[in-house]
This record gives sequence, structure tokens and C-alpha cells, in this order.
Amino acid sequence: MDGLTAKELKDRLFYQPKHAAAQMTEAEIAAADSFCEGYTDFLDEAKTEREAVEAALKLAKANGFRKYEPGTYYPPGSKVYCENRGKALILAVTGTVGVSEGARITASHIDSPRLDLKPNPLYEDKELALLKTHYYGGIKKYQWTAIPLSLHGVIVKTDGSVIKVRVGDEDGEPKFVVTDLLIHLAADQMKSTLAEGVKGEALNVLVGSRPFDDTDEAQNVKLNILRLLFQKYGITETDFLSAELEAVPAFKACDIGFDRSMIGAYGHDDRVCAYAALMALLDVDEPEHTTVCVLADKEETGSQGNTGMDSAFLAFFLADLAKAQGLDAAAVFSASRALSTDVNSAYDPNYPEVFEKNNTSFLNYGVVLKKYTGARGKSSASDASAELIASVRALLENAGIPWQSGEIGKVDVGGGGTVAKYIAQLNVDVVDMGVPVLSMHAPFEVVSKLDVYATYRACVEFYKN
Repeated sequence: MDGLTAKELKDRLFYQPKHAAAQMTEAEIAAADSFCEGYTDFLDEAKTEREAVEAALKLAKANGFRKYEPGTYYPPGSKVYCENRGKALILAVTGTVGVSEGARITASHIDSPRLDLKPNPLYEDKELALLKTHYYGGIKKYQWTAIPLSLHGVIVKTDGSVIKVRVGDEDGEPKFVVTDLLIHLAADQMKSTLAEGVKGEALNVLVGSRPFDDTDEAQNVKLNILRLLFQKYGITETDFLSAELEAVPAFKACDIGFDRSMIGAYGHDDRVCAYAALMALLDVDEPEHTTVCVLADKEETGSQGNTGMDSAFLAFFLADLAKAQGLDAAAVFSASRALSTDVNSAYDPNYPEVFEKNNTSFLNYGVVLKKYTGARGKSSASDASAELIASVRALLENAGIPWQSGEIGKVDVGGGGTVAKYIAQLNVDVVDMGVPVLSMHAPFEVVSKLDVYATYRACVEFYKN
């Protein structure tokens, strides 16, 4: 390197991530914007894990995927799906070498923080009808007050019939709200910490205020709401006990910024990576290795439950593929590689004190490669090997995909987890990769269109190699 200038040496030797726009052609930037139009449609259609499965299945079936039949041998190029209780989904394209050399797996989660209705939610207080909630996942409770909410989910009656509920998103539909305390009376509340200013039991959703009639009958407003629900859905109050109903923000996904370079929406975490991985799989034909896209539930509460990644549904699927090809399941697991496709915190100039700039991710700098997640002392992290990181780096660099490295924040500030450790339990090599997000876990999050597209391209390359 003799004779090189300081600038030339820096260019050769320093790790210097760059704005993705500086690494992309005008055509690639236009392709990113076009790709994100489909993503915003997906966000508006899929505000819950059930709706995300429905939306993904609709896209998959339109691209030739058919239901997986256990014990069946599928020749190379076959496109199959395996639905898990309507709340998780596996899609796969069989490779030319089957699973003899392992599979290429991406795993994203499709649940997001929200307010779940309690089993017996409806009550009346001072002639106002409200729904009791139990918040789901990590939220700042105060962010869920005084914003328009919609109600999504299912009610299952004792005869087995399923009633789908989705109200509050469309123009002309009623919306709902958790009220907040007026500033004039909030002196004590304002002295509280952010965590204590709004209690969990105060996250009650306002749903009505008119009584059934003008009699003095108790709970006349509640009665009127139940009457309206019976007219629309044919349900009684007891049917709430066998329902899964979620209050989510009624916002629609939209462009952010004068330059329209970003997307603001509810549920980027982690539907942004789910969509990128899904669309990448739909664009893969006859890969060498069997490619698998997992869309899982329950990550925001720890991935437990039979639709979460801590269950055996992925292991059962891979084991069945192996058995149909006369292979040992354990050998297939051990030869497989996986991306835990999940979001990362993006550097926020409003809160620089929580980030360590040398090891954080930035909006518009491409897909984020994360060696580990976890909290403080890497608690709950799988910690990918240097060998796996190097191979994924090579994929990204050879394909010219903008990428960066990042952690969630400063070591002792906090942290977070992904589904990587549950995949690692199968002895699968796995690393976290995904989109940087501003305002993560808020009712309205922000991502960059260029980062979304870079993640899609990264998944395509991973499936192919």
C-alpha cells in the first residue's frame, strides 16, 4: 500500500457504511419505491397476525403455492405452504438437492404490540361503555391514549362458527379511543414517570355513550352496545369469552417526508421483514437448496405458545421434509442456515444518548446485520458465529446490496430479543438481519424505503446461495 494517500488508505481500510442512495442507481431507487407500494398495501391489510397469514396466503396461492401434505415427496421446484392455526405460516420451495444439504430459512414474526381485549371486556361506568384491555408486548402505555383505534379479530361461537371482526379502519366506519387526562387536571400525573403516568388498567377503550331507552334500567348503555353487536354479528356477551379481539391503531400506512423517502405505519416491527422475506421467496424458482420462509406469532411476548417459534412447528415441518427424502432430520437441521429477519433500532438524533454510534444502525444505510441481540450481557442472544457473518457479508457485497452492522443500543441501556435463539436450538446456524426502525414499538413507526428494498434483495440472495 506504499504510495497511497491518507484518503485512499481510509477508503481501503476503514469500515465506512454509506447512504444507500449513494450506492444505488436511479433505476434501483425507483424499484425500491415501487416495491414499497405493495408493502404499504400489505400493512393496511394485515394489522394482526391472523390477517398477516391471510394476506400472505393470498399472495402465495396467486404464485402457485399449494397446501403441504405431510409424508409427501415433492420434486424440485414445488411450492408448498403449511398453515399453523391461522396465526403462523411456513412457505417453502423445494430445491434441486432437496434438503440433503440443509435448508435456507428465513424467520420473521407477524405479531405487533397492541391492546388485547380481556375475556370479559364490556362494562358501563357513568353511562359510558368501555372495553377492558390487557396490553400485548412491550409498549409505552401513554402512547396508546388519545389516538384513533380499530378493532380486529375473531369471535368463535360454541357451534364452531367463526365471526371475523374488523371495524374502524375504513372511511365512514366508527373508530374507538382510550381517553387521556386533560392537562388542566394532570398535575399529579405529570409528576409521574412515563411508565407510571398511565396504568395498564386505565387502557380502557371507549365504545359508546347512548342508552337503549330512557328508562332507569341499569347499564342501559352497555345494553345498547350489546344490542348493536347482536344485530351485526349475532353474538351475546358470553361470546367474548371465546374471542381474540385486538385494538390496534386506525392509521393507514403513508409516505413520510417531503421526499417521500420513508413509510410511517403501525406494525413495521416485524411485518416489514416478514413482507420482504415473503416476497423474496415468491420470486425464487427452482433453487439449489430448499428455501423456507417462516412467519411466526408470539414473538412480542417471548415466542411461547404453539404458534410461536419456541414451539416445534418448524422442526416438525423440516423433519417431515427430511423423512420424505429418506434423510435424518438432525442432519438436515445441522446443515441448514437461517436468517432471523427482524428489525433493529435506528439511530435517532433526538435521543443520541442511548446509542453508541460506532455500533448502531442508521436509516437509509441498508439492511442491518446483527451478530447478536439480547440485553446487557447478551442475555437471550444466540450470538452468530464469525464464519456465518462472513458468508452473509460476502453475499451482500457480491450482490451490491447496501448493508450495515448494528446493535440495539448502548450495552447497559437495555436491549431486546428475536426468534434467533429458538432456531439455534435446532442446531441451525442463524444470524439476525433486518430493517432499521424509528419509534420502534410505538403505534406509528418509521422505516426507509431503501432499507426495505435492501432487505428484500438480501433475502433473495440468501435463498439462492
